[in-house]
Amino acid sequence: MAAGKRRMSGKKGAQVGSGGQRRRGLEGKGPTPPAEMRKGHKKNRIASAKAKQVQRRPMARGRGGKSTSELVVGRNPVVEALREGVPASTLYVQQFIDNDERVREALQLVAERGGINLMEAPRPELDRMTNGLNHQGLVLQVPPYEYAHPEDLTGAAYDEGEDPLIVALDGVTDPRNLGAVVRSVSAFGGHGVVVPERRAAGMTAGAWKTSAGAAARTPVARATNLTRALEAYKKEGVTVVGLAADGESEVQDLQALEGPVVIVVGSEGKGLSRLVGETCDHRVRIPMPGGAESLNAGVAAGIVLYEAARRRG
Repeated sequence: MAAGKRRMSGKKGAQVGSGGQRRRGLEGKGPTPPAEMRKGHKKNRIASAKAKQVQRRPMARGRGGKSTSELVVGRNPVVEALREGVPASTLYVQQFIDNDERVREALQLVAERGGINLMEAPRPELDRMTNGLNHQGLVLQVPPYEYAHPEDLTGAAYDEGEDPLIVALDGVTDPRNLGAVVRSVSAFGGHGVVVPERRAAGMTAGAWKTSAGAAARTPVARATNLTRALEAYKKEGVTVVGLAADGESEVQDLQALEGPVVIVVGSEGKGLSRLVGETCDHRVRIPMPGGAESLNAGVAAGIVLYEAARRRG
């Protein structure tokens, strides 16, 4: 019974220590890392995408190829092109031309702008150049437009520390619509426009005029295949949004406009092509209480760009 007479102690036996873990836990985790290093943060996403862009592409204008040179023919068209700042390399003036007000203004604008060659040519030579069109003694040569590459547009956005905001045109063949879209992209802080290489409007003198000078600030990229270009954007983490009359949601409800996004606009008559429509992450519609069936590309793009700019602001 000796064991029963033994006094019971209230002291606890040896305890397993924490190994200093509690003390270290109280020391904190150090300063908060910068936003560029925090996974999931907007600035981290931009920094990562920018690093990938730098590895893959040398930033160079003209990687999308060049258009052919263009001739603007006739006194009124030539004067209007010069007024609107359409790029020009040479103004051809017919020998012994009747020196009216439009001819004098064209010569004055060429002198004021500088960098445009002034050439005098006989009428038969101008007839040959223009394939017999009614040139009225004035012919303006517009140099080839140097298109960017689609990757250049996202690259420029990341270089500025911004999420890309791009418009892609699918089946838009009117250069004036292209010019209007370029103007809207510039007005709402976008980073450029993408057009297909075939069966699409290009940067002609008409597009330059409609852009009202914005084409000098906003790049236009040309894609050999628009569907593949959109898929490449998606791999970069850019959301592709297509405008469609039968879209699943309305544009004002789309949160994706707050981040990196490509807005795809189809032709007024046919809308988005099948493959492009299937490539889009979202298909949205613009509510039109007035009952209109569709909007032209320039107006539709302007509405969505405004909504994107409002959300980002």
